[in-house]
Amino acid sequence: GVYDMMQVGSNKVLPVIPQLIIPIKTALNTRNRSVIVKVLKVLQALVKCDRNEQSLVGQALVPYYRQILPVLNIFIRQNDNLGDGIDYRQQKRVNLGELIMETLEEFEVHGGEDAFINIKYQVPVYQSAILN
Repeated sequence: GVYDMMQVGSNKVLPVIPQLIIPIKTALNTRNRSVIVKVLKVLQALVKCDRNEQSLVGQALVPYYRQILPVLNIFIRQNDNLGDGIDYRQQKRVNLGELIMETLEEFEVHGGEDAFINIKYQVPVYQSAILN
């Protein structure tokens, strides 16, 4: 449902970004792993939904990083260490630490020139996906 709306109405996403922040923040603050995974996947799709334009949705999210990113900072090191085992859930993308890193990288790529410094301020362990 959410993905269909973003795909069809991508030009209508930008004006409603401010109204989306509180529900996103509320969902992240549940600290429920499955909820956070779903929110992160939606955030990645949200940032990329205006791919025909100049990443305006990604840039519009930058001022709201202070509301979104603190919870991600808590869970960023939550990687599943399997030793030499194989993670068959990899296709489903449910490893929280990896998903957070992917999301932060998408935020940086689509967020414009101020994105990295804002991400780094909220998530000090983040390393740039672009600058290195």
